[in-house]
Amino acid sequence: MAQLIKMQDYISRYEQDIYRYPTQFARLKKQQWDRLKAAYNAGDLDQLYSEHTESETQVKLDPPQEDSKRLFKKVKDIFRRTGKQESEAEELPVPNQIEDTNVFSLRFPFRPASLDELKQNFLNQLLRFQMKWGSSTLREKSFVDQSFFLDERLRFFLQRFPDTFLVLYKPIFLLKNAPVEVEVILLTPVDAWCITFLEAEEDAAFIGSSERFWVRRHHKHPDKKVLNPLLGANRMTNIVSQLFELYGVNMPIKKVILSRNGYVDYPEAPYDITILDKRTFPEWFERMRAISSPLKAQQLKGAQALLEYCQTTSSLRPEWEAEYNQTDGNQHAAP
Repeated sequence: MAQLIKMQDYISRYEQDIYRYPTQFARLKKQQWDRLKAAYNAGDLDQLYSEHTESETQVKLDPPQEDSKRLFKKVKDIFRRTGKQESEAEELPVPNQIEDTNVFSLRFPFRPASLDELKQNFLNQLLRFQMKWGSSTLREKSFVDQSFFLDERLRFFLQRFPDTFLVLYKPIFLLKNAPVEVEVILLTPVDAWCITFLEAEEDAAFIGSSERFWVRRHHKHPDKKVLNPLLGANRMTNIVSQLFELYGVNMPIKKVILSRNGYVDYPEAPYDITILDKRTFPEWFERMRAISSPLKAQQLKGAQALLEYCQTTSSLRPEWEAEYNQTDGNQHAAP
């Protein structure tokens, strides 16, 4: 499962420590899947995730109310006294973070009939977990448009590629105080892919040119003009290239027009563009999935460079906001 390090302008915990969270996610995912798979093969899946076991786990994670308040205050005192990074305090069992701390709390509405079905259920629940990591931190959260939970393209990137792939999905860059939204940036251990989608009905054909508009043709529909996808692809590639140069990132950048269910006819395409359509996409896809290289230093450096210039919109969690308001009130009331 690829990792969602940025989605639109939502706050992401990868922004806080890009060198920590990718390896942590991969480790936790492997540990949980190995445990789950072993239980399934041994016929102990019901016992492992029975209501009784889940109830006990919940009790263990939910401290009494007074203890919760003390633990919550303890975390905030750490921030005030030492100024430690948020990631260092995140391991403490803060009440409002039970879902995040209990990383892979799995619930199965039915008994999986096969190992493949178990794996798919596992990945579906991990997808929601990734959405949380891509839209919240210990102290802050962003309000996610619910359409993203049903977004087929986002699901495609997160569930079909290796853990070592990092995804920026429709990120918004702030360049010279001007927000610029792009499509998909996929950072593999060896290169960066700037991907622009060009998809319509099944078997639609797109006639490419250097003009502002291309033509979409389909045997069941009249011809239609579509905006030249190279305009967005060039803009996205230029942003990535400039930021990589600024931060000294040595990583190849690939510019892609992607049409998984249609065809692209552009004989005179620029040399620096990769066109993936129904004919060429399957081979590329399998080649990408076969990449077994671990996370690389340049990959993480490139991710950090991009995240530095991404716009973020978020708000304090209610618990933190109430504490800050109380602290400010006490300071103003002091003689």
